[in-house]
Amino acid sequence: MTKRVVVVGGGIAGLAAAHRLAGAGVDVVVVEQGERPGGKLRTGTLAGGPVERGAESFLVADPAGGPSAALRLAEAVGLAGAVVHPTAGRAAVSLDGSLRDLPSGTLMGIPLRSEEAVPDVPSAAPLLAPGGDVTVGELVRPRRGDAVVDHYVEPLLGGVYAGRADALSLRMALPALADAAERSHTLTEALQAAVAARSGPPGGPVFGTIEGGMSRLVEAVAATLPDVRLGLPVRALHRHGAGWRLTVGSTRDAGTLDADGVVLAVPATPAARLLSTVDGVAGVPLDYASVALVALALPVTKLPDLSGFLVPATEGHAVKAVTFFDRKWAHLQRPGVTVLRASVGRHGDEQVLQRTDVNLVELVRHELAVLLGIDVLPDHVDSGVYRWGGALPQYRPHHRERVEHLRATLRTHPAIAVAGAAYDGVGIPACVKSGWAAAGSVLEGLGE
Repeated sequence: MTKRVVVVGGGIAGLAAAHRLAGAGVDVVVVEQGERPGGKLRTGTLAGGPVERGAESFLVADPAGGPSAALRLAEAVGLAGAVVHPTAGRAAVSLDGSLRDLPSGTLMGIPLRSEEAVPDVPSAAPLLAPGGDVTVGELVRPRRGDAVVDHYVEPLLGGVYAGRADALSLRMALPALADAAERSHTLTEALQAAVAARSGPPGGPVFGTIEGGMSRLVEAVAATLPDVRLGLPVRALHRHGAGWRLTVGSTRDAGTLDADGVVLAVPATPAARLLSTVDGVAGVPLDYASVALVALALPVTKLPDLSGFLVPATEGHAVKAVTFFDRKWAHLQRPGVTVLRASVGRHGDEQVLQRTDVNLVELVRHELAVLLGIDVLPDHVDSGVYRWGGALPQYRPHHRERVEHLRATLRTHPAIAVAGAAYDGVGIPACVKSGWAAAGSVLEGLGE
């Protein structure tokens, strides 16, 4: 008899898990609370052309070498020829009222070599104990100085996590550096080892996206799946015989769905709620940051010769990053307009997101004028505000240990696994790989 697995959550991690399970001959049902699959992968329209409402690109190479999991998934669903890469362009950081090039020779903004002002004194023991963890700031500040962290490292981390260097786990944010720090007595030594461990062809493209938008990837994966049910919350999870029973739907019209295996590909809080009925299992405590993306289509406007720039929190602006969208992505250029996309929202500083869409657009317009050094931004011909509440996990030190403990406990129960950014890192490749791993764990539990 064919085994049935229910995947709770139709984001890219859940879709990747379902895709692998379906390929293994399992009867797969994806249950998604929202009205569309894809999670934070969603393409909208601005000024007559596509614009990403969420993640705009993915890494094309895996740290271990070869194509990334996102690229492999795109190839598996027939989109290999649809992958496009950004145009070459410099990025900058806004400091003291001017745009300065991001320094070269860094890892996540950390200079590979120390300066005389902050000597890199060797420690008696390696920088990090085996399996240990600290915040990024705890490792970097004493060895490169506050200015490096505040002006370069934190803006880069803020662009990825909307988080703070003095709170984010080194092992989750920079795993290669954490591994190298276990064997190194100076930060310089650890950085050089982390860079040397990078694989992939030198000089090749780093990022890619899907021509036509990231929603096209979502739709292509979903089209391979036999049963995707939308608009259905999963309210409870219980052991039922040798498998599982899920309570699905509204409180007034709830039904049940029985399964031999389950993948929970939802954020940490709803996952913990569902796991609370499973004996001996507790979810992973995790805080999230909320962000908003503000896209503006302007009349053709002369901009600095950049692909975009970052804004450190120390500069006092709500805007934390700006992408010159149609310059970065040449295939998205459209006649008569210039498209910008600004990111707003840092962990612990989300009150700016309480503004209305109209007020948020005006705030971004004002700050962009200041940051670009012009009197006033031209009136926009179109705009979009894309809000992502509780979107980005804030990994505290030792997060990976807590995840490993959860997964060890889940292995004592039949065919159940967790997947997604809550556990294995942000970014499309990390989420795809997490979904594949969860599918593999469930298949093993089913004896498939």
